[in-house]
Amino acid sequence: MARSVALAVDLGASGGRVVSGSFDGRLIELEEIHRFENGPVSMGGELVWDLVRLWQEVVNGLRASAVRHGKAVATVGVDTWGVDFAFLGGDRALLANPICYRDPRNRGMIEVAEKTVSRDEIFAATGLQFMEINSLYQLLAMQQRRSAALGAADRLLMIPDIFHWLLSGEPSNEHTNASTSQCYDPQQRDWAFGLLERFGLPRNIFGPLADPGTVLGGLRPELAAETGLTAARVVIPGTHDTASAVAAVPATEPPSARPDWCYVSLGTWALVGAELDRPLVTPACRARNFTNEGGIGGTTRLLKNVCGLWLVQQCRASWQRAGKDWAWEQLTALAAEAPPLVTLVDPNHPSLVAPADMPQAIRALAKATGEPVPESTAAVVRTALESVAAAVRQTLEELDDLVGRRIARIHIVGGGVKNSLLCQMIADATNRPVIAGPVEATAIGNLLVQLLARDGTVDLRAVRAVVRDSFELAQFEPRDHARWSDRLAGLNGRRS
Repeated sequence: MARSVALAVDLGASGGRVVSGSFDGRLIELEEIHRFENGPVSMGGELVWDLVRLWQEVVNGLRASAVRHGKAVATVGVDTWGVDFAFLGGDRALLANPICYRDPRNRGMIEVAEKTVSRDEIFAATGLQFMEINSLYQLLAMQQRRSAALGAADRLLMIPDIFHWLLSGEPSNEHTNASTSQCYDPQQRDWAFGLLERFGLPRNIFGPLADPGTVLGGLRPELAAETGLTAARVVIPGTHDTASAVAAVPATEPPSARPDWCYVSLGTWALVGAELDRPLVTPACRARNFTNEGGIGGTTRLLKNVCGLWLVQQCRASWQRAGKDWAWEQLTALAAEAPPLVTLVDPNHPSLVAPADMPQAIRALAKATGEPVPESTAAVVRTALESVAAAVRQTLEELDDLVGRRIARIHIVGGGVKNSLLCQMIADATNRPVIAGPVEATAIGNLLVQLLARDGTVDLRAVRAVVRDSFELAQFEPRDHARWSDRLAGLNGRRS
């Protein structure tokens, strides 16, 4: 098979990049072509995404890709975070920059929504966890403020949909990102029109939904000429970044109602979940605050967000401000030498969401909960990592209950794979083997969906076979579970 190249535009809330994937029919090879920063901008009293600058960076990446790979570039597709959106008007013009999910307009909107539709009814219609950042509450905030953009809107586009429209000229809405909005019915795999109508939101702005693997067509003619990518087509991947990451999990078993493997997409957050063949919209699911999001091939990602490496990232930032520029490897090495299981805290505690001084916040939380206070740098990092592993264990036990079986093994993907100490901690805490890798799961899943899609359908088995063949995986066997069980039993007894 001749070499084919796909381009993944992978946008996150703090940065973006264009990554190429060269595929020979069996193996895929990745190369980062262009990287750029991202972040919300305060403008006119609103916190918005700088769409114009982001688009220019994407174009720069496409141009560099053409220089690097020439006519071998066959496809391009975009993945991003969820929940945020913008509108097209009736003349197909963008009405305004998309507003960031962190904008304060969303505060209190869950309670406002409940005055019209109860939480039970909202969850029954959407299967999604309740967060003020969800698109539903953003739309209700706009409605409450009588937004001119909402009033003039002809079409709602999620963030990756905006970029696919800029690339191809074709507006589209893709399932996996739509499923993060709380405007989507995972059981019907369509917009939750009944719910939206009860809120008085305009039905016409929610367009037909497309599956990952759908071909939108070629690049806009002027864009093809500007970048040199005259043969490239725009192919929709799993546009929610976690959907793409889960597609790259190198599992061998197909999705089912009672899966025997789970994933942890590990980075700033640890997304702990299972891939199901159908949604799980039950009172138990709602009570445990799990969420049903769309996956590749019509699957469901049943998952819960747990704090991941955020604690260590923010500790490092605090120490850098104090003049101690620790490398990641140095911090992990220090933690490895610290005594194990001395201090555990709740990594999802509100006091750790955005403190001015993370090490001090961890110490304060330890003291408040009766845990030994970690004084040294090594002890603080060890506390942070072990606390994340303990939270993953708790979440996995909840997941066991929801799917009705003990899940046998864990696949860890994402940047956290590089932290072998944390991977071993998760194996020990959960008493389950961990398969770690690949690191670049989101870009890989995006690229392989583009490369292997056939008329809007994707064979997950084929995608995952390429991942297993192309990337080295690490395995961690549990080796210290008894100590973890004893420590956590004591912790739970004291907290109860």
